[in-house]
Amino acid sequence: MADALRDLLPPLKAQLGKVILGKAEALDQLLIGLLSASNVLLEDVPGVGKTTLAKALARSFAGDFKRVQFTPDLLPTDITGSSVYNPQDGSFTFKAGPVFCNILLADEINRASPRTQSALLEAMSERQVSIEGRTTALPQPFLVIATQNPVEYHGTYPLPEAQLDRFGLRLALGYPAPEHEVDVLFSQTHHHPIDDLQPVISPQGILDMQDAVRATRVERSIGRYIVALADATRHHASLKTGCSPRGALALFRITQARAYLEGRDYVVPEDVKAQAIPTLAHRLALDTKARYAGVQKEDVVRQILDQVPVGV
Repeated sequence: MADALRDLLPPLKAQLGKVILGKAEALDQLLIGLLSASNVLLEDVPGVGKTTLAKALARSFAGDFKRVQFTPDLLPTDITGSSVYNPQDGSFTFKAGPVFCNILLADEINRASPRTQSALLEAMSERQVSIEGRTTALPQPFLVIATQNPVEYHGTYPLPEAQLDRFGLRLALGYPAPEHEVDVLFSQTHHHPIDDLQPVISPQGILDMQDAVRATRVERSIGRYIVALADATRHHASLKTGCSPRGALALFRITQARAYLEGRDYVVPEDVKAQAIPTLAHRLALDTKARYAGVQKEDVVRQILDQVPVGV
């Protein structure tokens, strides 16, 4: 059963590779997010394929997919839903918002106000929505894939730290290599490659794979190593806020997913090292001195990886 499920991953990655060329590592990270049930933040400059990648994953998945274009005038109820008044009998009927789906694409999430961004907090963390005193579970599996442009661009709002902490992974696609960009030009001569994608996995298939990922063996020494890395961020001189326990748990789950994607049923320290930056860096907050000195969060995580021994 486990091998049959894992056999679905190569065709899934191959489909995504037809749309996003030359970004094998980014595709692996997106699949790791899917396998670990971790929300994914795609952050990069406009036009490099963030939205296309999220749509390609949705096309390869036979579940319910919704897209919300975040704008400054978007309201929280536009995402979660609201009660609609029926004047004939004076009753109210709940109309579910787009969050009630399997994969939600929050496109350009940092263009909405912080109030609207916060409407996703409960959904991202607890896979449920509380509206007007009623709590409703979301369909399973549920995953948020959000895209954002860097905060230095006009018309954007920085994501609050509480929301960043609910993203398991933050990825950047980067510009394509020139040879791949030439292929992109000619691949869309008649139509977009995304139009040819077909579902290769069902919602139940994803849930079964997520169960298999959670069964991936993690030695206690690996757990101590993860906690040591998280603890080191809490005492680093350049940081005012380190990794939360939620972040350590996310790294634990994400390393399991990486091991599963690599065809193993056990986690090794290299899995932790490979996933530390995309899992932890966006959760950290630099202090004022470090920020103005140009310190990068990714460099802080690399420094901690160099300093913390594996056999702690």
